[in-house]
Amino acid sequence: MKLITSGENQIYKTAAQLKQKKYRDEQGKYLIEGPNLIREALQNGGDIEMIIRSSEFPEEDFVSENLDPALTAAEVAVMSPGLFRKLSETETPQGILAVVKKRVYTEKKFFSENPSVTYNKSNIIVLDRLQDPGNIGTILRTADAAGYMGAILLKGTADIYSPKIVRAAAGSLFRLPVLLADTPGQVVRLLKGHGKNIVCTALSSSRYYYGVELAENAAVIIGNEGNGVCDEFLEQSDIVIKIPMEGTIESLNAAVSAGILMYESVRQRHKG
Repeated sequence: MKLITSGENQIYKTAAQLKQKKYRDEQGKYLIEGPNLIREALQNGGDIEMIIRSSEFPEEDFVSENLDPALTAAEVAVMSPGLFRKLSETETPQGILAVVKKRVYTEKKFFSENPSVTYNKSNIIVLDRLQDPGNIGTILRTADAAGYMGAILLKGTADIYSPKIVRAAAGSLFRLPVLLADTPGQVVRLLKGHGKNIVCTALSSSRYYYGVELAENAAVIIGNEGNGVCDEFLEQSDIVIKIPMEGTIESLNAAVSAGILMYESVRQRHKG
């Protein structure tokens, strides 16, 4: 297998483009890095188009890491360590990454053909223009762990296929269906049309989160880190709740708030 050493090589140039949102959107692909994420993709039906490994990552490690190319139809490319490091987004590159096709969900596929939709997996997390990659990745990972059926992302939310969010989500992008929406009105219509109760948080509410029904068919809205949930969601919500806080603290980190609310859903489902 020929070693790629030039930055002018087309395989390298195409992979490098995927570090930018513009090209991820144009090509419908993104990068994942490390054996763990690649295994997650293989185990959960991820469409891997190409595996790129550093020449420092031994070919025999494909087998020891359960990454044998025979498990996928993906092409395998080998790059010099220096060139590979330019593609890597981590301080200590793990020596292997992959080009993966995005999994695109329509409304029908998200709601009607979603295999996760069961009595115990009918809740949805909605991200209202969140920007912090760590928050977004953590929320998606927590929604996956809490048994939520999927996530709806309002336009203005940071790109979930950026390297930082992909790493923070830790493989959940391969399991948790994600639907993109353009406006709050579109989100409300979707949720109401599919029998979901819209749940927002606001300090002005007199109801605490643990006193409302969140076990099923709840759509929990998590607002932007600086501005919170938009007015349209608040006006159209079925339930407005708050999380108790002591002292003069005005708000919690978005991922922390989301985790508290999602795991209240889990507690309520299992309390019987």
